[in-house]
Amino acid sequence: MLRQLSLAVVLLSAASVHSDEISVAVAANFASPMQKIAAEFEKDSGHTIVASFGSTGKFYAQIKAGAPFEVLLAADDETPARLEREGDGVAGSRFTYAVGKLVLWSRREGFVDAKGEVLGRNDFHHLALANPRLAPYGAAGIQTLQALGLLEKLRLKFVTAESITQAYQFVASGNAELGFVALSQVYREGRIAEGSGWIVPQQLHDPIRQDAVLLARGKGSSGPAALLKYLRGDKARSIIKSFGYE
Repeated sequence: MLRQLSLAVVLLSAASVHSDEISVAVAANFASPMQKIAAEFEKDSGHTIVASFGSTGKFYAQIKAGAPFEVLLAADDETPARLEREGDGVAGSRFTYAVGKLVLWSRREGFVDAKGEVLGRNDFHHLALANPRLAPYGAAGIQTLQALGLLEKLRLKFVTAESITQAYQFVASGNAELGFVALSQVYREGRIAEGSGWIVPQQLHDPIRQDAVLLARGKGSSGPAALLKYLRGDKARSIIKSFGYE
């Protein structure tokens, strides 16, 4: 009995040695999928994820200032590549974990039509979008308006948010009648779950390739490497697709 107990203690100690608490910076648009993925990953791996959600631009500044993140899941592909070049990301660790989709969304049923012609009608007061200097989805919104020839016409109606989460909140609260948000924020079970929306054709803006990168602080730790591998697996990919990503 004592021998069995000792063996159990040794096994538990070994498990704790190999379990990591992983600090992950996650683009705000990926909050809902990441929460689901984290729950499955923690069950399957024994590692624990401590996730922070925000704008990719702010995460870049924080990482450069020494923030103790080990993994970055960005909303673009440029920021991870830049961190890699500057030595803050581990060379060769970067890959695209999702391709995002932009949607023009209103919480009001029928307000946004299936072709986005509501923008041209201009019968609204406020259009929310994330800061294009910090958030790739905001930049994609600007590119969409440029492609449609509506940027200058609608510029005075912008309500600029710090992140895609805040842009969504502006629309969800009714402070803006409509706004450009990430499809993942409003997409459930194969459809826009609430209100009305126009999924913006991807030819109207640059592809929103979202890259992951292992950061220098995570190099050599088993947990961050395991998470990046997990993101490429079937279970994580199924979750990602269920939120409207490619």
